[in-house]
Amino acid sequence: MSSNNILFIPGYSMDCNCYLIDDMLVDTGTGFNGEYLISQIEKYGVKKEDISLIVNTHCHFDHIGGNYLFEDAEIAVHELDAISMKNKDDLGTSMNAFENQNNSRVDIELKDGDEVGGFKVIHTPGHTRGGICLWDGVNLISGDTVFSNGGVGRFDIGGDLNDLRESVFKLTKLDVVNLLPGHGPIVEGNGKDHIKLSYRQF
Repeated sequence: MSSNNILFIPGYSMDCNCYLIDDMLVDTGTGFNGEYLISQIEKYGVKKEDISLIVNTHCHFDHIGGNYLFEDAEIAVHELDAISMKNKDDLGTSMNAFENQNNSRVDIELKDGDEVGGFKVIHTPGHTRGGICLWDGVNLISGDTVFSNGGVGRFDIGGDLNDLRESVFKLTKLDVVNLLPGHGPIVEGNGKDHIKLSYRQF
């Protein structure tokens, strides 16, 4: 799938979905299936050395575990989730992601309202304290905040139900066309409806 130059890399096994935008990669999966991720990137004519920026939507192991594959890229994550990564916090990351030490590296600490790779950073705590979505006015890369068909992220591993409710409500105000979640199928054309359905779960 390609929309506004966003290339969809479906999650494999326990890996999250990843999104390739020019030389930026959003999330990297568990790192257990590195050959798969690299092959998917190369399918689009991009080498792993070409990736200059990794943006992690949050700090859980299935989203940051492959960061080590991209030694030449800067790693960007929200400042609150950067704490878990820098401290190699197994609880905060929901499982040990630090067998490779490079997964604790953070180069850029993001805040709500920052611009990165043509997207606005929206802080959406609830799944984790520092979860983010990326918004370009059409496409919402939603991490594990909301999923298609009314799904929402779990909040029992370093999250908070009230924060998640407020975050999803905030997203209902956006005119989302394409919803690009961290797991499961993407939504093209009526993403806002799926987000509204997610909010009804509360």
